Amino acid sequence: MMSLIELSLSDVVKKQYKFKLRAFFGSFSSLAFMQVLGLLFSLGGSGGMGFSSEHYSIHISYYSAEVVLIFTFLWAFLTAILITARAARYDDFSFVSNRVSSNIANALFLVSTSVISGTTAILSGYLLRVITYFTSDIQYGVNSGLLVAPKEFFLGISATILYVLLFSSIGYMFGMLVQINKIFIVLLPCLIIGAFIFLGITNEGMVKVVLDFIFRESVFSLFLIKVVGISGLLFAGASALSNRMEVRK
Repeated sequence: MMSLIELSLSDVVKKQYKFKLRAFFGSFSSLAFMQVLGLLFSLGGSGGMGFSSEHYSIHISYYSAEVVLIFTFLWAFLTAILITARAARYDDFSFVSNRVSSNIANALFLVSTSVISGTTAILSGYLLRVITYFTSDIQYGVNSGLLVAPKEFFLGISATILYVLLFSSIGYMFGMLVQINKIFIVLLPCLIIGAFIFLGITNEGMVKVVLDFIFRESVFSLFLIKVVGISGLLFAGASALSNRMEVRK
């Protein structure tokens, strides 16, 4: 018996997106754990310098949320892999859906997690400053106080969200490749590490150029275009790969 109700692609995507938010809500607990862990590692400072003379001694410590950011990127990468797992794909069969709606819902979910994790990662940096201010005998410099200008604050959050989205798209592509063939679990890390070693030996400047192209862009609008473009290509590539999978394995 055929149903007289015809669902549009947008309706299916909305249902799948809401389902994924509920199904993977526990991943935000792991995000909180990773960021708290990174915060604890950051309490010792990320670097410092000192000098002294006969009459005085000065020590300068640098505190930043870099460790929190690294843990957040790792979490985003692993979460993206998790939603490509076989069990997660089987959950989509409870909907009248196809590969297109499933991949769009996954992409929207990862965009949402990028916004949440990127924002909390930046806010953890301010929490770190507050903790060190009250627990240590620290005097903050003029240019590194507890607060920053609103423009810098929102630029920092936006840039971090884009970085998290980039790592999420890489993880999504990696997870999709692994679902096609488990050999990619070993093959991809070896290829990536081998490529960087080869480029570092044959042309040391090539590695720097590739990394600077993405991570050291000074103009935010260009950085936005680069990250969104690369992430979009990775999501599109992962979607194309998913079409090669069987409906069930």
